[in-house]
This record gives sequence, C-alpha cells and structure tokens, in this order.
Amino acid sequence: MHAVEMDPNEVVAALRAAGVTEVDASTRRRAEYATDASLYRVVPTAVAFPRGADDVAAALAVCHDLGVPLTARGAGTSIAGNAVGSGVVLDFSRHLTRICHVDAESRTAVVEPGVVLDDLQRAAGAHGLRFGPDPSTHSRCTIGGMIGNNACGSRALGYGRTADNVVELDVLTGGGERLTAVRSADPRSSPTLSKLQEVVRANLGPLRTEFGRFGRQVSGYSLEHLLPERGFDVARALVGTEGTCGVLLGAKVRLVAVPARTSLVVLGYPDLATAADAVPHITAHSPVAVEGLDARIVDVVRARRGADAVPPLPKGGGWLFVELSDDDESALAVRQSAVVAADTGASGHRIITDPAQAAALWRIREDGAGLAARSQRGRAAHAGWEDAAVPPERLGAYLREFEALLTDHELTGTPYGHFGDGCVHVRIDFPLTEPRGPVVFREFLLEAAELVARYGGSLSGEHGDGRARGELLPLMYSSAALRAISAVKDVFDPAGVLNAGVIVRPRPLDADLRTPAAHPIRTDLAFGYREDAGDFTAAVHRCTGVGKCRADPTGDGGVMCPSYRATRDEKDSTRGRARVLQEMTVGSLVPDWRAPAVREALDLCLACKGCASDCPTGVDMAMYKAEALYQAYRHRPRPPAHYALGSLPTWSRLASLAPGLVNRATSGPLAAPGKRMAGVDPRRDVPPFARQTFRRWFSEHRRERGRVGDPGDPVLLWVDTFTDHFTPQVGIAAVRVLEHAGFAVRIPRKKLCCGLTWISTGRLDTARRILRRSVAELRPLVADGIPVVGLEPSCTAVFRSDALELLGGDPAAQEVAGGVRTLAEHLAPRAGWEPPNLDGVRVVAQPHCHQHAVMGWEHDRELLTRAGSTVRRVGGCCGQAGNFGAERGHYDVSVAIAESALLPAVREAGPDAVVLTDGFSCRTQLSDLGAREGVHLAELLASRLE
Repeated sequence: MHAVEMDPNEVVAALRAAGVTEVDASTRRRAEYATDASLYRVVPTAVAFPRGADDVAAALAVCHDLGVPLTARGAGTSIAGNAVGSGVVLDFSRHLTRICHVDAESRTAVVEPGVVLDDLQRAAGAHGLRFGPDPSTHSRCTIGGMIGNNACGSRALGYGRTADNVVELDVLTGGGERLTAVRSADPRSSPTLSKLQEVVRANLGPLRTEFGRFGRQVSGYSLEHLLPERGFDVARALVGTEGTCGVLLGAKVRLVAVPARTSLVVLGYPDLATAADAVPHITAHSPVAVEGLDARIVDVVRARRGADAVPPLPKGGGWLFVELSDDDESALAVRQSAVVAADTGASGHRIITDPAQAAALWRIREDGAGLAARSQRGRAAHAGWEDAAVPPERLGAYLREFEALLTDHELTGTPYGHFGDGCVHVRIDFPLTEPRGPVVFREFLLEAAELVARYGGSLSGEHGDGRARGELLPLMYSSAALRAISAVKDVFDPAGVLNAGVIVRPRPLDADLRTPAAHPIRTDLAFGYREDAGDFTAAVHRCTGVGKCRADPTGDGGVMCPSYRATRDEKDSTRGRARVLQEMTVGSLVPDWRAPAVREALDLCLACKGCASDCPTGVDMAMYKAEALYQAYRHRPRPPAHYALGSLPTWSRLASLAPGLVNRATSGPLAAPGKRMAGVDPRRDVPPFARQTFRRWFSEHRRERGRVGDPGDPVLLWVDTFTDHFTPQVGIAAVRVLEHAGFAVRIPRKKLCCGLTWISTGRLDTARRILRRSVAELRPLVADGIPVVGLEPSCTAVFRSDALELLGGDPAAQEVAGGVRTLAEHLAPRAGWEPPNLDGVRVVAQPHCHQHAVMGWEHDRELLTRAGSTVRRVGGCCGQAGNFGAERGHYDVSVAIAESALLPAVREAGPDAVVLTDGFSCRTQLSDLGAREGVHLAELLASRLE
C-alpha cells in the first residue's frame, strides 16, 4: 500500500463522521504515540481509542477510503517497532479491557484485546488457573499485543507460546470481513478462508520444511499451523502476524492449572556461555522455566538498588534460574536434587525457598531490558537485535560466536534470556548518535542475522520482526517461503492497510530510527546530567518505552507513575512525557521548551521522583520537569503558584513574625479569593503556622541543657522549613529520640534551606545559590565527621541527588551528600542503643516518594520491626507531592491518586493503627481529606520513650 500523506484534521473529521468519537490528532498525542519500546519513530496522523467492534470497523473503513495505514496497539511495549505507524493508531488499552468470561470447567477465558495479562491472571487465579505465557512485561502488556507478537516469556518452556494457548480469535480482516478463526475452520464458511486454503495447497513444500522447525521460530508467519495434518488451525496461524493480517476484536484463550508447589534452583557458572552449554542437561528434568542471567546485570542492580536488592547467589559470572513445579512436595524435592546433580558443570547452586527472595530474583530478570539499557562502557544500549533464538542444544556455541561478533564491531552488550528455549535477549551500544552509527547498526544486524541463520535459528524468538527484522527475512527463509508469507498477507489484507512496512514489503531496518533524528542539547542547562555526558537529549532518551510506568507498582511498594494510575492516559505516564520531550529534541513536531505540548505533558507530573528508582532505565522525570520549567519561564513572568508556593520558605519566615495573625487571615473570608490569586485550589486548606518555631524551642532547650552539659556524639539536625514553621513537634520529638540514643544534637547556626520549592517550580538559578550557601556551611561539619540528619525526606533527598546535579559535581556537594542521612539511617546501626518498645503497635506506613526514590526505606522498616511493631508499607504516592496537590487544576487528580492506595489502606487499618508519614505533604494530604492524622517516625519513637 502506498500511503497518502493526509492532513490530520481531515482524518479526524472522517473518523468522527464514521462514528469514532474518541480520536485525537493533537501535537502532544501524536508525539506520545510516535514510538513504542523500539528504536523507531513514526509520527502517526491520528490516534483513536475504540470502544467496541463498531468503532474498529468504522476506523478500518475510513483508512481504506483515505488510503491511510492502520496500526493496532496494546501497551506499546513492542521492541521491534511493531506498534508504530504513519496513519491511524488504534489504542485498545483504554476501553477494550473486559474479561468477558472465565470458564473453570473448560479452562478457558474470553477477553477483549486490551486486557492486561496480570488482570487476566488475577481473574483466572480465583479458579486456581492461569494463562501460561508470561512475558516480563506481564504487569502492563495486553493479550492483544501478546497475540500480535506470539509472546512467550520465561515459562513458555513449560506452558508454550501464546500460539499454543489460543482457542478462538474474533478478527476483522484487512479486507473488512469479520472472521472467527479456529482450528479445523471450514474454508467454505468464508471467502477469506477459501482463498487461504488455496494458498496453503500451492505451498505445501515450504510450509512443511521451513516453518515450525523449533519452538522459538517466531520470525515471519507461523504458517505450519495451516497444514492439513495440523488441522488448518487459522487461530494459531494468525498469532504472531503483528497486526498485518487482521485486527483482533476478542479472543478465547486456554488456561492451565496453577501448580500446587514451585521451586527455584539457581545454578552458578563461570560465564553465560558455559551456563548455556548446560541447558540440555537441565531441560531433561522438565522444568517450567530455565532463564539465563549475566553477572553484569546483577552488578547494575547492586549499584542502583543496593546490595540488599540481590539475594545471595552461587559463585559465578552467569547463572541459570531453573523453576520446577509439582503437585507433590516429595516429587518436587526429588527433581530439585536431580537438577543439582545433573552433569551441568555448575560451580555452585542454591535452592531458593523464601518467596521474597525468589520474587527479588525474578524481578531482576523481568527488569532485564531496562537494566541492560546502559552498556558496561556507560553508553546507551539499544534494542534492534533483541531476541534472536537458536535451537537450545546449540546455544552455548552461538553465544561464543555472538560475543566475538560484538567484539569485531567494537560493540558491547549483556546477553540474558530464555535459555531453556534458546532465546537470547541483548541490548547493544550501537553508536547511533555518531555520524556512522546507523551504518554500524545496519552492518551488524546483517552479520548477526547471517550468524543466526547458520545456526538454524530465528531472527526473533518472541518479539516479532516489526521494522527491525523484516528486511532480514530473506536470510532466514527461501524465496518460496517468502512468497507464501506474502500470499497469506494479500489474502487477509489485499489493500495493504494493516501495519504497513512490517514483515511483508518491509521498511529498511535503518529507516525511521529515533535516536539519530534527535539533536544534542548540552548548553545553557541548569542540571549537570552527569550520567549522560551533560546532554539533556541523552538523558530523556533513557526512556526506551518498556512501559513499567503503566503498571500498578503498589504491590511491591513502588511509586511510579501516580498520575497515570489516576487518569489511565498515556500522556500522564512517565513514558508519555518522555516521548514528548524526545520529540522536542527532534524539533520537527514539538519545536521547543515553550511548546504547548511540553506544558501539557508535564502538567500532571507530581515530580515525585518515583521513576528515578522504579524505572529500570533510570528516567528522572522530576528533574526533566524542573529543567523544562526553568527553560520555559527563564527571564519571563511565571504562573502565580511559582511565586506563592515556590517561595514558601521566604513567606514562612515572614509569617513566623506574626503566626496568629497570618493563620486568621488564611482561614478567614478572604482566604478563598487569596488562594485563587496565588494559583492555589480553594478547596485546599492553608496549613497553620506554628506559634513557636522549632528554632526558638531549640534555643530554649539548649539553654536548659547547657546547665547540665551536653554529652554524647555530635549530630547536626537539619532544620527544614516545614519542621521549623509548621510542625516543630516533629523536630522536638527527633531531639528527644536522638538524645535518648546518646547524641548531642546541634542545629545550623544560620537559617539555611535546601531550595526544594525553587527546584520543583523550575527556579533553578535561585535554587543553586541557596544550595551553594547551604553546602558551604555543612561541608566543614561533615568533614569533621559530624553526621547531618534530615527529618523532611524531600529536603534530605535534595542533598543526596539534586544538589549533585545543580552544583555541577562540586566536591563539596559530593562530600555533603555522603554525610546526610535520614533519622532511621542514623539510628538503625547505632550500637548499644535499643529503640523504644513498640510491641503491639500496628503501623501503616506511607514512605515519602523522594525517600523511596533516593534514600530507600529499608532502614525505617528495620528500625520499626526491631522495636516490635508490625508494619504494612503502602505503595504509591499520597497525591499531594509538595506544591502539586495545592495548585489550581490538580485537586481532583491529587485526590484520585490518594484513593489509589493510601486512603484505602488507612481505612482498612482501623482506628487503632498508627499512620506513619514522614513527609509533611503526606500528612497534609491525610489531614485535608479528613482521613487521619499522620505521625512522623520521630514522633512515634518519642511517644514510647520512658
């Protein structure tokens, strides 16, 4: 199909006239959908969100009439460029998300294409069932996307590919026929099926010899399922066609029983290739999964998340994770022993019995695509050659030749993957930002494809061909086989409307690359972007599109991305925002920092920093937002909230001169119009100022202590604006606890600030001046070995993260960052000190987002548990997030975020539980919404002091 370039407004008008009501061709929306999780950038003409089959049929008809391509999309996690297109993109993940039926007796489920796999697993799990395949993106990938790519995942070794688990597909062909695709379909029942049968009869030779040679042969079409001896299974044959033959409207899928018992055996080897050699010995014992993991990925996890994030592993440079399942415990134990005793050459083993440790190891494996997104040389590592597969018995030899090929091209990558199936994932540091980058990319892919073909393998083992590998198919298939694939495409999609440029008549593999189209932005930046060579473009291109920001993070205590959880709109995901900023670095669609698309994309970003830790590629959208605000409003008038909320420390010092008068004014009849003028939502209460600041209390306390001396190890308590002017009781409690632990407490002589509110509103020149002054005051103390303890997590986090970026790697900032800690970090390792007794105290804890992202919360949990309390940690964000929840236009989203995790957890806890919220914004949100009064860790500990 030769696509006609259309005016987006004309396409939108035609779609709406046809009855497709939810369609968007705004610049921001087109930027969000210009790429998926691949290297490819194709700006769509419009994006539509179908609500049912009628919308899909209408959209297809419009695309036919206008000569515009149509691309179906689920979660947009396709790594090969399968889910981007120049015409209309249909996003099924917003509305077509119903699990229509789960039949426990027949072990099947009927679902719409936008159903997220984890949601299906929960529904099936209620019946003791599950869907077998489980790709690493299971928390956000859709069933429609899995069917499109023939997704497999870690446990396909035990349960098969998606193609092996479909029963029936409801499909709209490219020609407009609605078709029920099943096994043993009657060709007479459909014009499409009748023509398809003719194609099969004409191509029996290549179908029997070139397709379905081993389990992970995913490249091209799986035409072996159409053979007469295989039952002319049209449903299975359509799986993996990547939306090039039909648009999925619904599916009936097969479910399997959840095993009663599972076990994880970890085997260590000198290197990954040696681990691969052992695979045939392991698979002889019928494991559910055999995953290969390289030490380089584990090293990244330890560096980014801390050593505690990785459970103890056997000695080695590569590991096999072997999952076994059995309904009988003794039989499972026998199989464990058999795996360990197998002739594998393993240097050691561990049998993981702790579910938490097993989950931590699987999380490392699932985050592999993101964790491997930086090469060992510190360069960006890319998809492109991402999931080739070879027969498992040849995997070790293939890996050694593949590593040699990387070396020949002066490239590096970290392989890992589904070794039991012979499937290898790897991200490679192609120099795409350099002039010869695309040439190097092309040359390597051609040689890599030849290597895989020589080993009898498949260019793709589960992600499909997309735009990355379609051009390479002649290296894997004969011309006769390729003609058969093209003939099937033409039967289903005679006009070539569906997903043009993919598999059949593919685009060149080096066309439409995203990174080379972007321009570096290195000058006049406020932050240093130290890990990205000072380049904002490189920083924002950290987002590879894996889409973890679209998942629910609260189950494992994660945060990212709160606003997406509230709105379910791609624009409010970390990925959606990154895509708009990436388009700004290209400059053709989104021209500059002041473009409306940038403002709209960042408006509902809470600057919570959750992505800085939860995103496996290390995106820090809070920093990017602050930079964007800085650039957009530099030397220009700002929104009122930037002055009112962004200068809060200044206003607080003034208010402390007459706090009673200010409190009456902010709660009186003029409060509402005053809030509107200040850019504050009138539904928000202004927190009352304390009648006595913490500094004044501390002066009196010091005078009293001075009479009896001040023994103990010195510690400096950082006095933040919130503790000083709003909640001095937190500071007072901290002093009492620290003194109880044997510390001599000091506070800074001068009134200092971390600059947080100026950072969050993008007033970064002011923030830098404030921080430089504070760092200069703190450095001599830290150099003398005096630790600095912060009580407000967001302020503490500034010294540990933002200060290093704003002050350009200043050694003083680095030294201070090493000396600043939270209260729990300071107290937990204190030798000889026992925390107050919290036996019987039930704690519902909402860790502050910045603490979660920068410092972590494990010391807090350790301290509370050691004191005897039972702790339930709440994931997600409170929704207030500093100034975000107070700003006009954010209130409803702020409340919705609070309702996603925090408020339900507080209600469930009951009135006797303690709600622990170290963040002032978290306590403010709870109070404003009438839920509960939260307490700081210092207050909880102080309340139990003898």
